[in-house]
Amino acid sequence: MMPQLVTVGVKRPDRRRIRIWVPVLPVVLVLSPVVLLAVIGAAVACHIYRIDLVRALGIGWRVVCALPGTRFDAEFSRTAVLVAIR
Repeated sequence: MMPQLVTVGVKRPDRRRIRIWVPVLPVVLVLSPVVLLAVIGAAVACHIYRIDLVRALGIGWRVVCALPGTRFDAEFSRTAVLVAIR
């Protein structure tokens, strides 16, 4: 299943924690022209490097579908960034 929601949280020592919820589907719909250009670019790259386009797109879709449940935490000095994909 495609990811539905991305949660981004920022913890700073001097202020409150900021949490932002980003729905994936509306963002993908708004950025669909960019996604279309990326697919065309991937098709050209597959042709240049002689990679099967259908198989490459299938593997890319599998990677996107495996993203739900992924969590990324990064700390920079006293600030922490937390990203969770659901």
